[in-house]
Amino acid sequence: MNDWAIIVSAGRGARFGDDGVPKTFRPLAGLPMYVHSLRAFEAVPSIAGIVLVVPDNWLEYAMEHSMGEATRATVEITSGGETRQGSVRAGLARVPLDTERVIVHDAARPLVTPELIDSSLAALKDADGAVCAVPLVDTLKRAKGSIVDATVARAELWRAQTPQAFIAKVLREAHDRAAGDDATDDAALVEAAGGRVVLVSGDERNIKVTTPAELELAEALMLGTRVRP
Repeated sequence: MNDWAIIVSAGRGARFGDDGVPKTFRPLAGLPMYVHSLRAFEAVPSIAGIVLVVPDNWLEYAMEHSMGEATRATVEITSGGETRQGSVRAGLARVPLDTERVIVHDAARPLVTPELIDSSLAALKDADGAVCAVPLVDTLKRAKGSIVDATVARAELWRAQTPQAFIAKVLREAHDRAAGDDATDDAALVEAAGGRVVLVSGDERNIKVTTPAELELAEALMLGTRVRP
């Protein structure tokens, strides 16, 4: 296949402080966090190319530290937009127009596996989009301020992850239709455009790193060690 991946690594990561280093450029198990995702996608034979979307002022760094990570797939590096949706659009602009399938991933999920990528793409056989997700197991409460208003049934609720795979033409059209919106999930755009999106079994280890504590947890999971108490 001639699949392309878009790895979104353009977020600032405000919860990590104001030292100027983007969250996904911070070290994780000896490498910049985003490199772990880059390696996972490079390991999937159907991935012909990868677009890495980074902050504009980190383009040079990414070019110096990323190009040698892919020995098989083509790697393109581009700057992101003001929002995640804008960053995905920037990535789509670098994907060849004859590409049939595209898969989008947040670099803040560094424990993605080639198996998860493969299963997401395989699910497109009967769908316009496929979302990695895990069932919700926590009890949900709806509240007004600190007062509980209701308990929400969780039987049909899932926690969406990335990667999310799409028929490329469908995703492009969904983004064109939603230009100017601020969606944090590409599947939502495809759903709103009338596309058929299916769920793929995700992985509880495929956590999203948003805080220093989660970065420590990701490293522990990656290295098979315990998090410090």
